[in-house]
Amino acid sequence: MRGLKDKVAVVAGGAGGIGTATSVRLAQEGCSVVVGDLNDDAATAVAKQITDAGGTAVAVRVDISDERSVNEMVALAVATYGGVDILHANAADLSAGTLGRDSNALDIDLDAFDRTLAVNLRGHLLCTRAALPEILKRGGGALVYTSSGAAFMGEPERPSYAVSKSGINALVRHVASKWGRKHVRANAVAPGLVLTEGPRSVLSEDFMKLALRGTRSWRLGEPEDIAAMVAFLASSDGEWINGQILSVDGGASLR
Repeated sequence: MRGLKDKVAVVAGGAGGIGTATSVRLAQEGCSVVVGDLNDDAATAVAKQITDAGGTAVAVRVDISDERSVNEMVALAVATYGGVDILHANAADLSAGTLGRDSNALDIDLDAFDRTLAVNLRGHLLCTRAALPEILKRGGGALVYTSSGAAFMGEPERPSYAVSKSGINALVRHVASKWGRKHVRANAVAPGLVLTEGPRSVLSEDFMKLALRGTRSWRLGEPEDIAAMVAFLASSDGEWINGQILSVDGGASLR
């Protein structure tokens, strides 16, 4: 894709599933990649995978619910590679202790609600606040967020998750509206069911067949499908796309 070679990309939530695929894809396109993840061993492994293949990457542990940690991730990008051109905010708390307790509006433990928003929404704001000034110093760039079809589909469970992803969509539109004329692009990818390591390990064949019937595709999603869209939105080929939430879900939703 045009315009990615020699750019500096920060991927928050850059190890595991979509994060790994996106970190690797951006490196393949010529970016220097900062792989940030709460799991520092996983981040190191992804950075090594990139460098072993001839790319450029460095790993850092980041907790996107912590402002200092986020600022340190972006500072590492500036110190190592001279600036930031691209932010991919991809981190979310999908743990059993958080997503597993995201029941319904009447029964949910408010600690689970607060934790979901602290990571999935406030964390994305913190990433924006840290990376956007550096992107502006470079004369513009791209911010790409990971949203979800849960933001607009409506589900009987997981209200906290849906609220957090809806908030990301609002954040995208705000950033695009406020800084678009300064050559800043902000968009989000809303994945459907993507067969990362987690779903592959727990979902039955019957469930996956049922999920597939809910799409207009012949297969379910792979992490590389989302990575390809992130790379496109970050590239010069996606330059005239701004403030959008793009569903990459095999046609599960039609909007």
